[in-house]
This record gives sequence, C-alpha cells and structure tokens, in this order.
Amino acid sequence: MTDVLQRPVAAQNRPVRILAITDEVDGRLYNPGLAARRGQVDLVLSCGDIPPYYIDFVGSMVGAPIYGVHGNHDGSLARRDKDGSPEGWGMVELHGRVVQEQGLLIGGFDGSLRYNDGSYQYTEQGMREQVARMVPQLLVNRLRHGRYLDILVTHAPPRHIHDQPDRPHQGFNVFRWFLKTFRPRYHLHGHIHIYDNRTVTRTEFHDTVVLNTYPYRDISVQVAAGPEARLLQRR
Repeated sequence: MTDVLQRPVAAQNRPVRILAITDEVDGRLYNPGLAARRGQVDLVLSCGDIPPYYIDFVGSMVGAPIYGVHGNHDGSLARRDKDGSPEGWGMVELHGRVVQEQGLLIGGFDGSLRYNDGSYQYTEQGMREQVARMVPQLLVNRLRHGRYLDILVTHAPPRHIHDQPDRPHQGFNVFRWFLKTFRPRYHLHGHIHIYDNRTVTRTEFHDTVVLNTYPYRDISVQVAAGPEARLLQRR
C-alpha cells in the first residue's frame, strides 16, 4: 500500500504557482503586505531550517497548502508545549513520502549529511536507505500516472551540484542517482546560503532542473492534461 495523499487537481490550463522557502526568515515575506505583493500562490514548499511561526505566517497569508521537509537545524527551532514535547510544524511533512497536490507528484527527504550528533542528519548509507523506502511509491506512480515524480524537495543538494566542500554542506551522492533514475522535473533544495549573486543556483542535470531556493523562490508549474507534466520556471 502506498503513502500517497491526494487533493483536487487545479483548474486545467492554469499553472500551479509555488512559493518555495528555506533557511531564513526573510523580511520580504514576513510582513503583513505579503499577500498583496505576491499575488496568487497555490502551494508553499519548505526546504527546511525555518521556524514553525514563519511557515505558519507565510501559509496563512497566502492561503495555500504547505508541504515541506526538515533541515539539520530544525531540532533547535521546534515549538514546544508546556511539558517540553515538540508541537506540529504547520505543514504536511514530505520525508520519505509522495503526495499528489493539484496534479503534481511531490516527494521529499529531510536533513543533511551527518557531521555531528544533531537531529535530521544522515550518513550517505542512511540516506540511501531512506530513498530505497520511497521506491515502491515511485513505481506505483509510474504505473498510474506515466511518471515517477514531478518535484523532489530536500534540504541538502545533490553531491557536486550547488554544494560546498566542507562536510556539513556536502550533498548526497544518492540524490544524483535518484535524479538520473526517476527524473523529476524539478529538485528544490536549501541548506546552501547565498552571499554572492554570481553563485550558481540553477543547474540542469539529466531531465531535472535543480534549484537552490534560498531564501525563497517562485516557480510556476504548468500541468498537462495527460500523464506528462511540463514545468516552467517563472522568470
């Protein structure tokens, strides 16, 4: 049995407008004028390392469903109730799952490469095991929808795509295998902060456009009526 969530498909011939957020509470989004300035947003995707209050704010202001993954710093950002237990994050968690939202097949994985004893960290082998658990869902997607996945959402990037040489910011090799094998249209990630506008944040790898979404990114997704989906990045 697959773990696939489904919602009604968005109106045909209209793109799904996605706002991806990650790693930083950005003042351009975290203010009362967000909805008026941004216009319609159909879906919010979080790539991790942002506090629940920010996720709540952005989602409530634009009135869109929220899906996301956790970053390696999320353990320290979690809301706690009176007895110290973590509360909800205000989003549907994507780790190891596939959801069907407005005609799009979306899956995700939490975390970064393990570099200490913190939460939401995986060895390369550990992430391979997480990916392996998703494979049956992807095969079902192929049979039902003619494709494995439209959008992969992760915190860490693939190895040697947008990552950095220090261990905490290295990507996962298994993500490269995932993209070559299952060929999602987009891979959205965070984790890598951008301080220089010349830094590459968009890379085509086989059939996938890999996007660093730090601190936020707008994407427009046109879903075809048939089994194939054509995704166009809003410029």
